[in-house]
Amino acid sequence: VQLQASGGGLVQDGGSLRLSCTASGRTFSTMGWFRQAPGKEREFVAAIRGSGGSTYYGDSVKGRFTISRDNVKNTEYLQMNSLKPEDTAVYYCAAKTSWVVPRIPAEYDYWGQGTLVTVSS
Repeated sequence: VQLQASGGGLVQDGGSLRLSCTASGRTFSTMGWFRQAPGKEREFVAAIRGSGGSTYYGDSVKGRFTISRDNVKNTEYLQMNSLKPEDTAVYYCAAKTSWVVPRIPAEYDYWGQGTLVTVSS
């Protein structure tokens, strides 16, 4: 089982990026995104359950980020709009085999390698 994240990069304040995470080896009930800035704990960003009818967001990204998934491609996406310098972090995709949608990193079963997002002011 492998999760492959991509799409990070450098963007200016107010810009947009879209992250992708493709799972191989199996499908997952719940997929999510976390981020970790230097010197900080890993933070819940968003999660999606099932075919996409249920989505969840961290307070700091609500209204700016949108999570979605394509079950045919076994891929989740994170559309990030109105980016701010404080969004700068390594973004990790995560997946869970059950229908529970936790906001704690330790509750997820599989992780991608991380992709760096840098927002310049």
